[in-house]
Amino acid sequence: MKLTVIIVNYNVKYFVEQCVESLRRALDGIDSEIVVVDNHSKDGSVEYLSKVEGLRVIDTGHNLGFSKANNIAIRQSKAQYVLLLNPDTFVAEDAVKKMLDFADSHPKAGGIGVRMHNDWGSLARESRRGLPSPMTSFYKMVGLCRRKPTHPRYGKYYMGWLPWDSPQQIEVISGACFLLRRKALDEVGLLDEDFFMYGEDVDLSYRLLKGGWENWYVPADIVHYKGESTQKTSFKYVHVFYNAMLIFMRKHYSHLSWIVVWPLQLAVYFIAFLTLVNALFKRMRKSLGFSKRYVCELPTMYFIGNEEMKARCREIAVRRGIECVDDIPNNANRLLVVVYDAAEHSYKDLVDIMEKSSRQNVRLGIYHKEKNIIITPIEVYG
Repeated sequence: MKLTVIIVNYNVKYFVEQCVESLRRALDGIDSEIVVVDNHSKDGSVEYLSKVEGLRVIDTGHNLGFSKANNIAIRQSKAQYVLLLNPDTFVAEDAVKKMLDFADSHPKAGGIGVRMHNDWGSLARESRRGLPSPMTSFYKMVGLCRRKPTHPRYGKYYMGWLPWDSPQQIEVISGACFLLRRKALDEVGLLDEDFFMYGEDVDLSYRLLKGGWENWYVPADIVHYKGESTQKTSFKYVHVFYNAMLIFMRKHYSHLSWIVVWPLQLAVYFIAFLTLVNALFKRMRKSLGFSKRYVCELPTMYFIGNEEMKARCREIAVRRGIECVDDIPNNANRLLVVVYDAAEHSYKDLVDIMEKSSRQNVRLGIYHKEKNIIITPIEVYG
């Protein structure tokens, strides 16, 4: 078999189904399989996804975390390549073929990443990253990476000097879409299960480089909703994210002098503390009515499609108390979801449309007629 695609699911069954639909188009003519590993979802995901034709579902029975769940499926796969793919993504029809063609023609490529787009169309910086060495991490923490994104030293965290439209050697591949060569995995080992979530992609990328393999970025397009449903200002998120950073530093940089590592660890704890304090103040401002960002709790919706599609979507919106508009407003404080019909547009078209009209308060929604639902980065409406 050429390829095994692995998706780890936790309570996002509709996102998984949409991701699988895009994969069916992208895998046409490729000897492949799609495996979903469910981390003990509470939304009926196992029963729901088990009915999806051609999809193999593994029920872990526990929330094992991202690394352990992926490793279960990797061990069962015999394919030449393994693609780790987040459930909150969809791929352009030509994306997988571009990745495989590049891998076949570059035998030293152990891992390949792609050109990721945010759900408002902009290019996601984490598509190309450098290793978070102590100095690279320091430049990011103090803001030099943000101020000088194209500088080879200060901007190395996101490797901002690299062009977007051609393959480039990089250091870190995002776990949201990570193509792995089986031979490379056999040599360097699977994902490190000490990482529950976050950091495992950085660790594996580093081990590939240390093992003599190359990591590459390829301009194949996907959209990544980037875990919009995750409360990134919650204590749990901050704890898991920054703990992953510490695990990586202790694992790969423990040989460095305490003069470098210890201050950086203190900085990580300090930034985690500031993140939580900032989140607390934002919640207080919101509860007191001082928050100006997206003044309405629910988004407004604008529909692009035939009259039947628009009527069905309006019914959903009205039932959920969502305002519908006949034109795209020029109000940055209103969160607008532009809804397209999945049956009328290719996923590649949706990527191109959003990229050309990129505005952070305008998000992508996709209507699925068979299920009569609208999938957005905020919520699934039906």
